[in-house]
Amino acid sequence: MSISFDFTGRTALVTGAAQGIGFEIATLFHAAGARVVAVDRDPEALVAAWPATERVRTSVTDVADQDAVAAAVDGAVAWAGGLDIVVNNAGVTRDAMVWKLTHEQWRTVLDVHLTGTFAVTRAAVPVMRRAGLGRIINVTSYTGLHGNLGQANYAAAKAGIIGFTKAVAKEVAHFGITVNAVSPNAATAMVRAIPQEKLAELTSMVPMGRFAEPSEMASAFGFLASAEAAYITGVVLPVDGGLAI
Repeated sequence: MSISFDFTGRTALVTGAAQGIGFEIATLFHAAGARVVAVDRDPEALVAAWPATERVRTSVTDVADQDAVAAAVDGAVAWAGGLDIVVNNAGVTRDAMVWKLTHEQWRTVLDVHLTGTFAVTRAAVPVMRRAGLGRIINVTSYTGLHGNLGQANYAAAKAGIIGFTKAVAKEVAHFGITVNAVSPNAATAMVRAIPQEKLAELTSMVPMGRFAEPSEMASAFGFLASAEAAYITGVVLPVDGGLAI
């Protein structure tokens, strides 16, 4: 990976960092000199992806657990002395048509995506306010704007993240904190699980004719976290090969 960003002296916390897009984002920040707090609820995958080093701290945390999130952020701040960048990437799916969708399936997806984004942001903002600087980057989805069969819970969560991003961006702008979202389109494990016939249909909708590799998403997060993006807040950046056109 060729890195043009410099995050030396910064601390970045990334949720869902054990695999996929989250791993690639955390890898970019680490390669660019940042201290990285890699958060994931899967302890084995987290340790395999991120052996502890001087600039890496791992945190086995379920972002749906607000007390655990607060403890993880406190631990990150105690370890690094501050927190400059937060990426709310953790996510799950529990797909079913709405008449089959259980309350548990609904709550699980909303709790991880939307409530998890809220919990991490709420814990991080006071630290960033004291520093007068911060970058919060949330992960939304094309589905949050356009819906998808069998994903009413996921669509609701991702749409909620867009509204949350815009509201918090207004609340914290005068503290030197930016809040943005990225709408990615990459071949994650979630995408690879889609039946081939459906995947071909989805791929045909992308003007560039393919799903990106997860690593292709990372630079967008690097840019939004950079000093060069200091005057950008409250936006949703599609990194989707033209899908949103």
